[in-house]
Amino acid sequence: MSSVAIVFPGQGSQHLNMLSQGAILDIAKSSEYSHLVELCSDLVSLDFIDLVENGPEDSLNKTSITQPILLLTSFFHYQNLLNQTSVDPVIFAGHSLGEYSALIAANSLEIEDGLKLVRKRGLLMEEAPSGSMAAILGLDFLSIEEICEQVSIDQSMQVQCANLNSPSQTVISGSIEAVAKAQELCLEAGAKRAITLKVSIASHSPLMESIQDEYHAFLSTIELKVPNVSVLHNVNNSICAIPDEIKNLLVQQLYSPVQWVNICKEISALCLPAIECGPSKVLGGLFKANGVNDYFSTADSNFYEKILTHVK
Repeated sequence: MSSVAIVFPGQGSQHLNMLSQGAILDIAKSSEYSHLVELCSDLVSLDFIDLVENGPEDSLNKTSITQPILLLTSFFHYQNLLNQTSVDPVIFAGHSLGEYSALIAANSLEIEDGLKLVRKRGLLMEEAPSGSMAAILGLDFLSIEEICEQVSIDQSMQVQCANLNSPSQTVISGSIEAVAKAQELCLEAGAKRAITLKVSIASHSPLMESIQDEYHAFLSTIELKVPNVSVLHNVNNSICAIPDEIKNLLVQQLYSPVQWVNICKEISALCLPAIECGPSKVLGGLFKANGVNDYFSTADSNFYEKILTHVK
């Protein structure tokens, strides 16, 4: 068996036909996992397979629907990986929502509980004050952080760095007016681009603090176990083995930046092949941007041919 690091994608990686294009439709339709498909369908009040394969895309991209749909899709990718290879995961990580997939893979969270949990998470995020997010390209993190702090001096203008994706890409998040102002200042400071994302939810921003108590209360009804494989957490790129502390980290993740640059540094230091396990190649691009060059994606049509010749 070959040791690998495995990472799971977050919201934004979903797309139509991601079961058939990912060669996992047979798994989704198998009797072994029919109960999970039924549970996910019941949670979102839509047929899981029909929605993923046929849309409508607006429903697939609705936060409270996307999160359980993407979680289950990534789970199927992981089951397929285990079925077809002899890889030995020694560390897991996930980008935002992907952290839940990582905990499931590490046997800390049951998939059934995970589906219920991220459905609740999505619904609460939709109830939080609406906001905006933007990707800032070509400007260093410290400069962006300073600009966000400057804008946020006005209490009605809250914005912060939300996803520290790579040295050249940081996503900011907060109120609509604050994000727009921060974008303007970032461009004046030398950013190459400031791209407004097509979202109405300000993930990983202070606007999510309003839902933390209700989410924590729901989390308290879910059992977490000690992970049997290390999981790097978004909030502090640390490894935690205490279930109650993991729950606290998941709550903090709602309104705290995703430390993806530091997570990539931790993975790079292990000198292991890294596998993005999910329906897209977003994290593969971020691996490359963070200097992690030995990486693969299960969304690659030639993934299994590549991985089987790479790991022995």
